[in-house]
Parts: sequence; C-alpha cells; structure tokens
Amino acid sequence: MTVILLIVTFAAFIVADLLLNKKQVPLAAAEKKLPIRRVARDVVEGIPMPANLRYHPGHTWLEQERKNVVRVGIDAFAAAITAGIDAIELPLTGRWVRQGQKVITLRRGDESYELVSPVEGEVTAVNADAVAKPETLKQDPYGSGWLLRVYSPDEDAPVRNLLPASLLRPWMRQALDRLFALQPQLAGVTAADGGLPVDNIGEALKGLPASQVTEEFFLG
Repeated sequence: MTVILLIVTFAAFIVADLLLNKKQVPLAAAEKKLPIRRVARDVVEGIPMPANLRYHPGHTWLEQERKNVVRVGIDAFAAAITAGIDAIELPLTGRWVRQGQKVITLRRGDESYELVSPVEGEVTAVNADAVAKPETLKQDPYGSGWLLRVYSPDEDAPVRNLLPASLLRPWMRQALDRLFALQPQLAGVTAADGGLPVDNIGEALKGLPASQVTEEFFLG
C-alpha cells in the first residue's frame, strides 16, 4: 500500500513539473522578443513625419497638447524647400486664426513664403526662440521649431480637414513628384539618412519665385 502511495505521489510531482514548464516556455520566448521599431511609420517617402502629429495639406502640422490646445508648426518637407530663410513672421497672441488662413510667413531676403494654419482658434503663444533663430525650422521642425500654440474651443477642429494617415504616403509622393518636375536635378538625390538633402533643395529652389513655391506646395 505504501509503495502504491509513493508511486502516485511521484507521478503527481512529474505531472505538476511538466505543467509548470509548459507555462514558462511562452513567457521566456516573450521576454526575448525584440521591441517594435517605430522608425518606418515615422518616415514617409524619405520625409520625417512623426506618427503622433496630424498634417494639413498645406504642409503644416498640429499636435494635441491637451484638451482644446494644440501646437502648430511646418513639416520637414516645407522646412527643406524653404531652407536658408532669415526671418519668421507670426501672428500676435490673442489673434483668431482660421484653418487654411495664411498665418506663417518665412522670409529669405526680399522673397517670402506663406503657410496656412492647420486649425481654427486663438493664438495663445508664439515660439520666440524659433523667431530669433530661423535655422531652427530646418534643424528641428517638429520639436524646438514649433511656431504657434492655439486654443481651439471646437473639440472637433483639430482633426477636421486634416490628412488621414492612409493618405500621407500618396500625398507626399505627389509633392515630391511636383518638386522634381520643378527641379529635375533633385530627383534621386538623398541625404545620408535617406531623407531630403535640405541644403541642396533650399539652394536649388532659390531661383524660383517664392510666390510660385507657395502656390505650388503651401496652398497660398
């Protein structure tokens, strides 16, 4: 009787051990799984475009900071083709701006590029650091190169008439095709990181009137 009890007990330990090891296998595999990289989703046709931002067809962006408050700037494509600007003009705080209204002026000598607001609301702040150092737009258009903070009482305003994520790639592809049509020598030229060679593009487009570039790309 004692022998049978020992055998049953030993068998129970074996079964329990097998069950425990079986549960541990997928856990160990999960621990070794590499993290998902976000880089591919944040680059569209070689242009950096962070996935957490929303984009207007006029190459401006907005980021929801908190309820009814957004931060506004220009995208990396706009920063590339306006590289070399020497002044930035922005609306005064307290001004009400409308979506699609020209509110950002980038100057290069006597030429000026005008870009539109991606949202409607009241300007509550401007980025004085970027205004003082226009080269910031080229260096960091989505970070320290932000331009406006806007209070929008309409909760749906920050997403209305902006580009859905599914259209970002064909939209940017069309913009690049138009760019290369204006300056064929730029086609196929990329920077070391695979994106647009900002300095080369800024120089190549200097011969074109800023008004033409504004009308072609910025809905001006």
